[in-house]
Amino acid sequence: MAMKSGFIVKMLQAGVIATALTGAVSAIAHDTDNEKLNQALHSDYRSDTAARDEYRHPAETLSFFGVEPDMTVVEIWPGGGWYTDILAAYLRDSGTFYAAHFNPNSDVAYFKRSREAFGKKMAEHPERYDQVKLSVFNPPDQYDIAPVGSADAVLTFRNAHNWYMNGGGEKRLLAAFSSFYRALKPGGVLGVVDHRLPEDRDDAEQQTSGYIKQSVIESVAKQAGFVLADTSDINANPKDTANHEKGVWTLPPSYRLGDVDRAKYQAIGESDRMTLKFVKPKK
Repeated sequence: MAMKSGFIVKMLQAGVIATALTGAVSAIAHDTDNEKLNQALHSDYRSDTAARDEYRHPAETLSFFGVEPDMTVVEIWPGGGWYTDILAAYLRDSGTFYAAHFNPNSDVAYFKRSREAFGKKMAEHPERYDQVKLSVFNPPDQYDIAPVGSADAVLTFRNAHNWYMNGGGEKRLLAAFSSFYRALKPGGVLGVVDHRLPEDRDDAEQQTSGYIKQSVIESVAKQAGFVLADTSDINANPKDTANHEKGVWTLPPSYRLGDVDRAKYQAIGESDRMTLKFVKPKK
């Protein structure tokens, strides 16, 4: 019996050691990931844009969405590349990054200019962007943002209101979210950050203001097949009333009114934003 007891004790000790080792390896990997993100965030390359971190909280936001450096990640409509600057560097060595930008042959002059500027930026800085894969996103017609079922995460920052505005409504928003669903693996994450319109305001404001109701985003995501996993106030701003003469573009960094009441809007800061984490269910 003593022999058996001794054997059991040794086995239990071995299990404790193995668990401790597993935890240590996991902690080291986590620290390494954090270091990679810190390097991406604090590089000299971002010296001109890092001032926006105060309002956009990229480290906290990407951690909330669970983005890791070995993932396949799609960023939707990156515009000038504010988040791309971070993600391209963070995912460059061990991950895969798709930038689903505007159609380079678009009839919309703004889309065409933005896409050309983005391509030029990538070409001029291969040390940061040489691994970025460019795709095209223009719902509901062009939606092949990444191979079907390949992405661990699809991220969209301050874009959903664009698909809803100017008559697009829930139909165009659903087309966008459905394309994200197709690109994601089962269990994959859709991360959404956007300007939040208070729920008691007139729905019509969503057509022109640049703000959109959280309930609309959640409803459309559910229609596309997603499950809401979590919400966060990381990017909330209680100073923002979402009621400005030129909509959300009245606030920084746009300052659509120029110098009119600039100090007032600077004191408010960037918009109040929802931060939503959806998951494509595992079947």
